[in-house]
Amino acid sequence: MRDGPIKILVPTGSLGAGAVEAEVAYGIAQGARAIATDAGSTDSGAAYLALGVSKNNRGSVKRDLTILMKASAQAGIPLIIGTSGQAGGDRNVDWTRDIVLEVARELRISPKIALLYSEQDKADLKARNAAGKIRPLPPLGPLDDATIDACEHIVAAMGPEPYMAALQGGADIILGGRTTDTAVIACFALLHGAPSGPSWHAAKIAECGAQATVVRNKGAGVLISIGDDGFEVEPLSLDNWCDPESVSAHMLYENSDPFRLTEPGGVLDVSRSVYAQADKRSVKVTGSVWEPKPYTLKLEGAAASRFQTIMLIGIQDPDVLANIDTFHDNLLEALNQRVHATIGPAAGDFHISLRLYGWNAVSGDKPPEGTPPPREVGVLFVATADTQEMASQIAKACNPYFFHYPLFMDRELPSYGFAFTPADIDRGPVFEFKLNHVVEVDDPLELVRTVWIDLRNEEAA
Repeated sequence: MRDGPIKILVPTGSLGAGAVEAEVAYGIAQGARAIATDAGSTDSGAAYLALGVSKNNRGSVKRDLTILMKASAQAGIPLIIGTSGQAGGDRNVDWTRDIVLEVARELRISPKIALLYSEQDKADLKARNAAGKIRPLPPLGPLDDATIDACEHIVAAMGPEPYMAALQGGADIILGGRTTDTAVIACFALLHGAPSGPSWHAAKIAECGAQATVVRNKGAGVLISIGDDGFEVEPLSLDNWCDPESVSAHMLYENSDPFRLTEPGGVLDVSRSVYAQADKRSVKVTGSVWEPKPYTLKLEGAAASRFQTIMLIGIQDPDVLANIDTFHDNLLEALNQRVHATIGPAAGDFHISLRLYGWNAVSGDKPPEGTPPPREVGVLFVATADTQEMASQIAKACNPYFFHYPLFMDRELPSYGFAFTPADIDRGPVFEFKLNHVVEVDDPLELVRTVWIDLRNEEAA
């Protein structure tokens, strides 16, 4: 039987984003029984999974780990980290493991560490797909073997059960591969008997740390307290507070439905949840419901595709800015003709795009009629080809037109402001996600490999 609410300290929205030592101390003083944080996501694209590297720099991750490992060891509570190294592939986990071992030596602590690997074997996935165990999520269609083979790395987004098993095994620190943001936070409460609805809902609200607070740039983390009838959330910074709007709004973060959140093994339903101010700094939430569903894990697979070379100019020419859509269309046509004329069939199935920053680069849509011209635009040229050499040659062929193409052919040639010299920059391969599928499993642990490092035993040896 539980002794009061289960308190979990979420120090920051992502490991390396800047945990605050005083906030961590406050959360532990309030009775936190675990420290849990996410360490990555797919937000920044497929390159981090394909390459097995982290978006965050090593120094910032080590800084946060030093604060959290020291606090964890002193308080005797577990430190739980999900989606290690940004993408959660095996190389990403190992990169984080090496930092943890370095910090442990510097702090002179000897934790028992569980490594949860969720990268998948291609042959196994092909067999599961042939057995009808893998299905697509919109907008993708059925999976084929060629798509599986094309991926550099494939991970399955874990639920809480592998973390719960590691905690039962006595882990002081857990470094998980790809995991849903909520599962890494909910696992401790679920293991210790907290209701599923409040546990999952609290984890969702806390996943980005102080993003669920009123003043999001005041402080880094939050403390959640999960009880039988709901949960409470408060900032770890004493200068900040939560209110019902700041807490309830976070259900919309990376979620198209503000009332339902799909996770491994079920759906969180908050359509009847009530958000009430508990005191000046905290909010209490009741009415969260967990609906069990057949257990599935989301598959993410990243692949290197074709190659790109880029060039960048800035334009303040008033004639161009007053007719920017016409300029874009004429220049793009001229660049394509230039490649066909100078390189010919050897260019292959190339593609050129012009992205007008300050006009419509984000959406690609033409602004409504009557939109006033901008003061200036940045024009990004992107050539995509089958090889880096060809992408570079296409950029070089286009260089004179790109920097001097006039809106009116009967006037002197302009010179636009180029950002760099050499003007063309080889960007390397394009990385993309090839998989947006789920795999059915009978056991939440069957696609996860657990490796233990017990520094206590190593010291004894």
